[in-house]
Amino acid sequence: MPARIFEHDEIVTGEAVALRVHPASPVQLLAAGGIDLFLSIILTLAALLALTLIEPLRASPEAARTYLIGALVFAFIAVPTAVETATGGFSAGRWILGVRIVRDDGGAIRFRHALTRALVGLFEIALTFGSIAVITTIANARHKRLGDLLAGTYPVSVNAAALLPPPLHMPPELVGWAHVVDVSRLPGTLAWRTRQFLNTGAQLAPGIRQAQGLALAAEVGAHVSPPPPEGTHPERFLAAVMVIRRDAEFAAGARTEEALSAHLTGAMPYSLGRG
Repeated sequence: MPARIFEHDEIVTGEAVALRVHPASPVQLLAAGGIDLFLSIILTLAALLALTLIEPLRASPEAARTYLIGALVFAFIAVPTAVETATGGFSAGRWILGVRIVRDDGGAIRFRHALTRALVGLFEIALTFGSIAVITTIANARHKRLGDLLAGTYPVSVNAAALLPPPLHMPPELVGWAHVVDVSRLPGTLAWRTRQFLNTGAQLAPGIRQAQGLALAAEVGAHVSPPPPEGTHPERFLAAVMVIRRDAEFAAGARTEEALSAHLTGAMPYSLGRG
């Protein structure tokens, strides 16, 4: 299979627009990280200023310490997590520099990815002045920092002008099969290769497209059960598998976010009471 076919990654946005992306450069990441760190410091300083103006906090050292810890958590964890989740991988600095965080398979990140990156970022960026983040970013091909390695994400440079085909839809003749098939064993790297082929197949010569479609269908078929109905076109089979996997990931992510939100909501009154 020609390597050039998969030299780019692609992201499908919520607006049904696919964007062609490249791994972000260390220069972009350092500049974007510097902007975000500056904004986090500004938020912390604003919180410290408020601390000097609130009489009950000034009168109680214990309350002041609790407030300061809360301000740091707010500036370095809560705000970055909320922004990344709401924007699908952007922050103020990354938006300015044209950088976005995506999953390893090219999909948009969710709350759990953003929270992991923020928690690790407090250590590797704020507490070590960015030294660990710089080292890990330079040390790997996709320029991941430690938070990306643990969250299963990586930074990309987004070219919003490069429009690609719209998202896939379930072939009507495979709707019934889609309700009983299991695609959970499909590796993420194979799913990414399949999505790339479906996006670029129209640009290939017919013979090459057919050969690659058959090869991918056989490879994907080894990870799904039961097999599709006899006579199913390879590309329609691949499209159906990608749609099923996409919908399953979306549903799983929604359930995880609901569980985390419920847990945090239930823990909040207890935490405040102990403070």
